[in-house]
Amino acid sequence: MNALSLLGRYFGASMRSQMQYPASAMMLTLAQLASTAIEIVSIWALFDRFGAVKGWAFGEVMFFYALIGISFSFADFLTRGFDVFGSDFVRTGAFDRLLLRPRSAALQLVGHDFRISRFGRFFQASIILAIATGTLGFVWTPQAILLALWTIAGGVAFFGALFVLQAVMAFWTVESLEAVNALTYGGVYAGQFPISLYARWFRTFLIFIVPLACVSYFPVLAILGRSDPLGAPDWFLPLAPAAGFVFLGLAFLAWRFGVSKYTSTGS
Repeated sequence: MNALSLLGRYFGASMRSQMQYPASAMMLTLAQLASTAIEIVSIWALFDRFGAVKGWAFGEVMFFYALIGISFSFADFLTRGFDVFGSDFVRTGAFDRLLLRPRSAALQLVGHDFRISRFGRFFQASIILAIATGTLGFVWTPQAILLALWTIAGGVAFFGALFVLQAVMAFWTVESLEAVNALTYGGVYAGQFPISLYARWFRTFLIFIVPLACVSYFPVLAILGRSDPLGAPDWFLPLAPAAGFVFLGLAFLAWRFGVSKYTSTGS
């Protein structure tokens, strides 16, 4: 409870600082909404030209797009401190101050900065989800709503784990950002489509090594009431988002190891 109270204070301070310039915060949010809207236009152009792709309709792909977008927007909102860890904390020596405080460094990094602009993607993805619902004539039952929330939670854990692992790499090199971006932002793009469209080796990577498919593809099949064309059992589909939390746990184990190997810059 004390940790939640502290995060609430961090959140309030971050919101107050950004609201000193409300027009700037609103423009940044709208800019992210507009920039992400271009993505769905490109997907629409693909389906408008070719129709269904390997049995997947545009409305179904919009479901994948929306849920992965919502998950990533929350993860990006909560993990800004880990995202800038290498440049703002390790390189400058500011991480030393975090270690001297009577709270865990991970908790302080979560509360480092909450960017309002990150919800531009959330609003855009939510609009796409509403459009997908109407396009497919999908009816949101209580079970489907709970499964969607469970899917989003697993996705937040998964992408949060990637940002934590990015921070872990900074203990050995502060030039790790672009390498991890291939998994974070690249993962967003990969998760926007059913993994059955990808090559076998890539599907294996997204299921067993970096479990993106477990927080996007499998649970969305369960929400839509579709069986997996790749042969995954139906009972597994709604359970798959748990892999995101397992991945997050492993990431924090790696984080603890990285902290144990940290040596100050001396500055």
